[in-house]
Amino acid sequence: MTTKGEMRPARVWQPRLREELRADGSRVIWQEEPLGHYPERLSDRIVHWAEAAPERIWMAERDESGDWAGVSYAELNALMRRVGSWMMAQDLSVERPLMILSENSVAHAVVALAAQYVGVPSAAVAPAYSLLGEGHGKLRDIVGQVTPGAVFAADGARFAAAIADVFAPDVPVITVTGDVPGHACTRWSEVMATEVAPEIEGARLAVGRDTIAKFLFTSGTTGSPKAVIQTQGMMCANMEMVLDCYRFLGDAPPVLVDWAPWNHVASGSKVFNIAIYNGGTFYIDAGKPTPKGMAETIRNLAEVSPTWYFNVPSGFEMLCEAMQENDALRSRFFARLQLIMYAGAGMASHTWQHLQELSEATVGARTLMGSGLGATETAPFAMFCTDPQETPGNVGIPARGVVLKLVPVEGKLEVRFKGPNVTPGYWRSPELTQKAFDEEGFYNMGDALRYAVPGDAAAGFLFDGRTAENFKLQTGTWVAVGAMRAKLVDAMAGLVRDAVITGENEAELGALLVPFRPGIEKLVKGGSAMSDADLFARPEVRARLEALLGDFAAQATGSSGRIARALVLDAPLEMSRGEVTDKGSVNQRAVLANRADLVAALYAGGPGVLFPTAARATVGERA
Repeated sequence: MTTKGEMRPARVWQPRLREELRADGSRVIWQEEPLGHYPERLSDRIVHWAEAAPERIWMAERDESGDWAGVSYAELNALMRRVGSWMMAQDLSVERPLMILSENSVAHAVVALAAQYVGVPSAAVAPAYSLLGEGHGKLRDIVGQVTPGAVFAADGARFAAAIADVFAPDVPVITVTGDVPGHACTRWSEVMATEVAPEIEGARLAVGRDTIAKFLFTSGTTGSPKAVIQTQGMMCANMEMVLDCYRFLGDAPPVLVDWAPWNHVASGSKVFNIAIYNGGTFYIDAGKPTPKGMAETIRNLAEVSPTWYFNVPSGFEMLCEAMQENDALRSRFFARLQLIMYAGAGMASHTWQHLQELSEATVGARTLMGSGLGATETAPFAMFCTDPQETPGNVGIPARGVVLKLVPVEGKLEVRFKGPNVTPGYWRSPELTQKAFDEEGFYNMGDALRYAVPGDAAAGFLFDGRTAENFKLQTGTWVAVGAMRAKLVDAMAGLVRDAVITGENEAELGALLVPFRPGIEKLVKGGSAMSDADLFARPEVRARLEALLGDFAAQATGSSGRIARALVLDAPLEMSRGEVTDKGSVNQRAVLANRADLVAALYAGGPGVLFPTAARATVGERA
């Protein structure tokens, strides 16, 4: 029984930390208790659930009629054996892996797991690399790195141009529908009907912790995407870390409703594998955290109550608005929810508070909310915060089995990790691998942290920016870009979903604002019918943004904490140019490099430049 103001019960870890302060000022932090046993291969868990709960739905997606169509654990196990046998007949291997071009689907999931079953790595690639831009440059680079022996594209016709442009004609193509001219296509129905090879179980048991399960690609914002090796041991160790942290996952089979793309580690490894490891059910959400895509997410959450839910902050913002108006949606969402996780960007305080208020209004208590820190190279779970917080931002403590090292760099504490969840390196790139690890074998994240409570590691840590993004003003003052972005977005009252900080070698800081259109539309009568450029240029929008910038500037204590000018981006960020991922994460350096003309216009004081209200008197001088 809970009462208003209390935290809803959720069984989580109760860790004990050890900390070592070294002579060079670095700190090493870890949990006292060792990581528990974890299996040799992920398929062990699938085989277990196929025997223990054969009829339980493993994964479901909407069919053509709009109803949920599911695949059970027993069906999954049988399909992996058949599809895996087809792959063995194609002589696929670590040197000739499977490449997946399509979005999330049951077929995508089965083909990837079947590859893992027989020791063949898969490589899921962002669909945008095939469908957006010209020349398919990043897709071509990826194919050159991993030399795939087969391709899966659910809709062959949709991906035909990219396949014909990049892949040799003799590379087998699996399609659910559609053909690729010039390539022999095998229908998915035919692959699923393959006779099980006698040696299939031997192939499965030959898979061990060092076997490469898949390649995941970094966003490639500074060049070609890097192929990060993901081993079976990494994934299984990471799932044991997750279960240790979210212990409620072992109390009842989890239910997940998730939209995030599987070519990213957050959903493609963590959320995807949470269901498998704990015998849960994964509902594929075909929505996205965009004004148009959110309708599908809301539709799904109105039907399925998750026990563990992930989204990016802009998605939670829109979900809060929908729940404010829809009591049935709110009741279904919170009915059995035990944890809300956000990532991808900093969550604004008002969104955090709104979620807590909605939880209290629905179930009489707050629901545990939190975030963590990790990377593709850490599989990704490395740190998480389970202590109830009043505001967002705490990324917690290292997971059991993970050793965190904090190294002083330019006044910051740079993050490095070691553990069984850390990648052995980048595929066919020994130089990049060597650069990514320090002399003790710790992976260098390139991020910085600071103590939430000075000197108390148990209280967790706050993200303190990416060390590579930080820069100096003309005065020589360092700017902590990550922290500044989070503070600025939080101060913009839901009108901005992210920001790119400018000012390197300038006298003052500026920002390119990534607008949150649903919030801005509310400022203008009829705003929903306007184009982006017309809406963002409206005087009431400019006035409100300048007032918020003025309030933010008034709180600053120095030039490194004050945004003196800003521009609203009325052209969307481009994934094909590395500016944003398909999960919505913005890359500071790529935007600055690609939009140098906007930065120049910002400091020239040209049309559209916003100034904090209190600073309007000096606009002429600045321009």
